[in-house]
Amino acid sequence: MSYSVGQVAGFTGVTVRTLHHYDEIGLLVPGGRSQAGHRRYSDTDLDRLQQILFYRELGFPLDGVAALLDDPDADPRAHLRRQHELLTARIEKLQQMAAAVENAMEARRMGINLTPQERFEVFGDNDPEQYAEETEARWGNTEAYAESQRRAARYTKEDWKRMQAESDDWSERYVALVDAGADPVGEPAMDLAEEHRGHISAWFYECPYAMHRCLGEMYVADERFKAFYDSMRPGMAEHLSAAIDANATRHGTPAG
Repeated sequence: MSYSVGQVAGFTGVTVRTLHHYDEIGLLVPGGRSQAGHRRYSDTDLDRLQQILFYRELGFPLDGVAALLDDPDADPRAHLRRQHELLTARIEKLQQMAAAVENAMEARRMGINLTPQERFEVFGDNDPEQYAEETEARWGNTEAYAESQRRAARYTKEDWKRMQAESDDWSERYVALVDAGADPVGEPAMDLAEEHRGHISAWFYECPYAMHRCLGEMYVADERFKAFYDSMRPGMAEHLSAAIDANATRHGTPAG
């Protein structure tokens, strides 16, 4: 079985131009040619292309990829192990960054007045100032924002730590729910969605069901919030959004 350059471009997402370039520099030379002289890619060629794309995704330059793949002493399985390790480390880092971004956005939205040292201690390793302007523009004129500012002004560092502990406890229980394969519109999921709404109302601002449903929709629509919840478990943002929607309906708030 062999494939044309167009077919390879079609099912890999790599442009024909890029495949031609890889051929020209000797990075991926197709193993065959048609009678008309057109490139034909074998399964072995596709294996190499997969390795190239993995390394490119990890930021390796083309000459570095070539050196790795053309090492005569390299075991193909060793490449996969290396890539798995690098990708796993990258995923963990992105998950940490996503959590830090979520915390940073919440910190600015709630008007937390902490020293820089306290801000890093409570909210992680990334400086939340980077999202201050966006958060202010998005939420600054709402009554919820004003209420959260009033409440936050009264909170101590210990209050914020207690709030975070409650949030962490809820997260662990929701992750366990997802791991157990619970239906997002089932009673246990809706109960945790209700607890989520209550946490917002208790600590930040009154969150009626219609507003909570909007937040649930944002957790899916906004990539940063989606990344935060999905970093706990893949698909958790969608699961929570559905549970929030079902809980709102359960309490008499129709959709839309």
